[in-house]
Amino acid sequence: MSLHSTASSLATLAAEGGEHGGNHPSLSPYLTGGGALFALVLLLWITTRFNRDR
Repeated sequence: MSLHSTASSLATLAAEGGEHGGNHPSLSPYLTGGGALFALVLLLWITTRFNRDR
């Protein structure tokens, strides 16, 4: 597959996705952000447990 055909395929796909607004109705930004925040805090907590000075 050439670079030109790949680029045109991606441009077509992006144009089709833009017609519908790009957001799935079941995705809540608060739920997504809250889940990401929880995951990052959990990773921070795990990291600080492993980095304790003994």
